[in-house]
Amino acid sequence: MNARTEAAKGEPGAIARPPIVRELLLVVGLFLVYKLGRQLATGHTGEAFRNAHRVWDLERAVHLPGEGAVQSLLLHGGTPAHLANAYYAAVHFPATVAFLVWLYLRRPAHYVWARRVLAAVTAAALVLHLAFPLAPPRMLAAAHLVDTARRYGPSVYGPPKSDHLSNQFAAMPSLHFGWALMVAIGLLVATRSRGRWLWLLHPLLTLVVIVGTANHYWLDALVAAALLALALAVVPLPHRAAATAGRGRDGLVPTEDGTLVGAAR
Repeated sequence: MNARTEAAKGEPGAIARPPIVRELLLVVGLFLVYKLGRQLATGHTGEAFRNAHRVWDLERAVHLPGEGAVQSLLLHGGTPAHLANAYYAAVHFPATVAFLVWLYLRRPAHYVWARRVLAAVTAAALVLHLAFPLAPPRMLAAAHLVDTARRYGPSVYGPPKSDHLSNQFAAMPSLHFGWALMVAIGLLVATRSRGRWLWLLHPLLTLVVIVGTANHYWLDALVAAALLALALAVVPLPHRAAATAGRGRDGLVPTEDGTLVGAAR
């Protein structure tokens, strides 16, 4: 009997880590399905631009702030725009992967919950990408926005006609924002440190980046947040006993009857 098995049997509600090979295959499989689905959504250029005009007009009708107001903050010299492009290109996947790996190692119950939520949000996003192709604001002439990645670099996209690795007409919802918001919420729920609220800076900065670089509209982020809220409502949080089992390092001490003292600190 190994230490993990003993812990699982000795701690009320403890959840053992899922088999790592199965999890890797599951995550890779979901990623491949998503990439394939995005490719199925390509080839709808005309519809994507018509939808872009509809989104732009709707934002103005409901008096959302113009995306240009955010972009203007990045165009004071090339450095802010370059840093924003780098954040857009380099942080999205690594931050989400690091989040899942940390939960897998330290909070198995929260890992299963977070993985299910992310899978639900991503699946819903794929359906919307197929049903509502949308050109990003950097492609919309009426928006009068700068394609900062093309002008200042770095860019993760090539010319739309020759870019076979991504679907650039899948702006809504923004998974950059949806995943970033889930990372912050997941860490807020799974940790108890006083500074954990600083994780909210990640989705906030991501929102500034995706809008300021003209890769997404405000509505793309709002729809992503709505999908995440729905997924969080459907996928139940882990029970406290399972989620906090074995967290002695965080100041939680199991008593003789199996309850945990200090959980509210």
